[in-house]
Amino acid sequence: MPSDWLVTPVKSRAVVTESADKKELLLNNGLVQRRFRMQPNVACIDYKNSSTGQQLLRAVKPEARVTLDGISYNIGGLYGQTEQAYLLPKWIDSFKKRDSDFVYVRHEVLDLPPYLSPQTKCWATNRKSATGKLLNFIYQSPLAALRGLEITVHYELYDGLPLIAKWLSIDNRSPKAVRINQLVNEILGMVEEQSAVVGSPEQMEKPSGLYIESNYAFNNAMRYNLSDQTTHWKPDPGYTSQVNYNYQTPCLLEVYPDHGPGIDLQPGGQFISIRTYELAMDSYDRQRRGMAVQQLYRTIAPWTTANPIFMHLVSKNDDEVYKAIDQCAATGYEALILSFGSHINMENVAPENLNRCKKIADYAHTKGIKVGAYSLFSSRKISEADDVINPKTGKTGGAFFGNAPCFGSKWGLAYRDKIKQFFTSTGFDIWENDGPYPGDLCASTTHPGHRDVDDSQWRQMEIQKELYHWLNNRGIYINAPDWYFLDGTNKIALGYREVNFSLSRAQQKILNRQNIFDGTWDKTPSMGWGFVPLTRYQGGGPEAVLEPLSEHLSDYEQLMMQYYGAGIQACYRGPRLYDTDTTRKLVSKVIQWYKKYRNILNSDIIHLRRADGRDWDGWLHTNPSLKEKGFIMLFNPTNEIIKRQITIPLYYTGLSTTAKIREKEGTARTYSLNRNYEVVLPVTLLPNSYSWWVVE
Repeated sequence: MPSDWLVTPVKSRAVVTESADKKELLLNNGLVQRRFRMQPNVACIDYKNSSTGQQLLRAVKPEARVTLDGISYNIGGLYGQTEQAYLLPKWIDSFKKRDSDFVYVRHEVLDLPPYLSPQTKCWATNRKSATGKLLNFIYQSPLAALRGLEITVHYELYDGLPLIAKWLSIDNRSPKAVRINQLVNEILGMVEEQSAVVGSPEQMEKPSGLYIESNYAFNNAMRYNLSDQTTHWKPDPGYTSQVNYNYQTPCLLEVYPDHGPGIDLQPGGQFISIRTYELAMDSYDRQRRGMAVQQLYRTIAPWTTANPIFMHLVSKNDDEVYKAIDQCAATGYEALILSFGSHINMENVAPENLNRCKKIADYAHTKGIKVGAYSLFSSRKISEADDVINPKTGKTGGAFFGNAPCFGSKWGLAYRDKIKQFFTSTGFDIWENDGPYPGDLCASTTHPGHRDVDDSQWRQMEIQKELYHWLNNRGIYINAPDWYFLDGTNKIALGYREVNFSLSRAQQKILNRQNIFDGTWDKTPSMGWGFVPLTRYQGGGPEAVLEPLSEHLSDYEQLMMQYYGAGIQACYRGPRLYDTDTTRKLVSKVIQWYKKYRNILNSDIIHLRRADGRDWDGWLHTNPSLKEKGFIMLFNPTNEIIKRQITIPLYYTGLSTTAKIREKEGTARTYSLNRNYEVVLPVTLLPNSYSWWVVE
């Protein structure tokens, strides 16, 4: 098998090397390299995917751009490239710096520090922080008006994957405050994806050689590309030899938030920008690209690999909580979350409430069970004084969720403090934070947490992130339905329509498998949750729910098996996990099975066939570092026996010649892999059933 970083771990480490003439620095880890010219100013002159040899860069651009007190300044950069379709090294010596730009004064190279200090207490596949190198370029301005400002451009190169992170910090050592209106932390003149004589940037393909993700994403879409607020593909008017007649090819990448930051940086203060992650891609294949993104999360956000087995309890009193804790312990569950609609209020920090909740947590811990609760921030009206003020109307209303509190209001800041106090006082382990800050702008000029509309989004994001950092660093597990993974959250929804859980159980089984299939292209299994309504939810009748559990054991089992068989935790929402001893034994059996194969079931999912109710469907887990190299889950939703010869792709198992495959705990059979690393597996599936196979 050829060397492939997604199959065989890369042994080469991240290094920063300086050229003999001191003119250039090279970031390189064997998978991606980025080269900088440092004289007469810093500029990126080479950005290459080392696996493919693909050059990503066609033109030199500034390293970054900042707008201070309404005036825009470039940071780094060289000028003089007239042909911007490609860059020849021999041209670079003739390039000049510009007098008004921030200029390079020094650099430093350090070992990569962790971004957060997670104290993950739940089961996880990775607890190690990423390793690599940190390169800092320090800039100052030659202009007297900007004396005392120092800007550092930080680059992080990671060991083991083709990933570079970039972020900026600004230190104000001057005697006066400066307003940071905007900061563009990445500018790249990239090779275009297509040649189109006419057409707008929106109509044309964007360069795909880099996957870009920043830690500034929100809007409850459950997908990064729909939550992203920072990636901008623009035309490059200086690229005059492009094919597009009106110079509209989207080949200039700029990364910045659409709003703000708009903050006033006080003397002695430091501003830290968003963090942008750039992952070099070597394929158009959706499966491979998604697996690369998943490896990014596992590496830079190891807390996302935590995946406790939890129940979603609907409780009316403490006695029901204690009974549910006992049921969790009896069946092998690891955690209990008091669901929305339960009787626990985390905003109540009265001593009697905190003491009562502490007793619950203490009891859960004696049983080896972690406990958490639900709390809603947004999507609710607090007051005219505390709600978001719509910039268009000057009144409350019109926020992302209609009415919503401002995180910078008195109420919002108090909410943050109450959540911290609750966890500090009770010993709870999990926070299900519904409606986290969704990016609302607020035009209030009286809220203590921000100045006005210009800095309102940035300041509210800071408050939300700081809270997640605080929780993450204390080992609190965070479910949150928005894209704050890179700032400490652990899990988000797979993506589903809530009212579908009022449909029949037969429909739910198929729809849930569709959600699993669709929601695991670029999320790891541990990053998503599903839903199983044990009792009535969003409407529906007896055909939609599992209670009484003992009367629907077959459906209960399959719903558990298809979620756990995908490595995904579902919110089993109801008052209990079992109602009879037979039900308890069933739940325990499934959990024991899941724990036996937990590592491979939490590994990458290869998408075999999406559920459509007409034929078999299923997926394959792969992990070349485990004894179980692969795990196949197949389902038959029809009323007839299915017999098939199914081609199973085993490339990402790391196996190259033969594979031993057994159905369930049966006898293994040896299969030869063809030249595409595939085997043909004979499969028989009984009507309305499922089965599974282990690959070694």
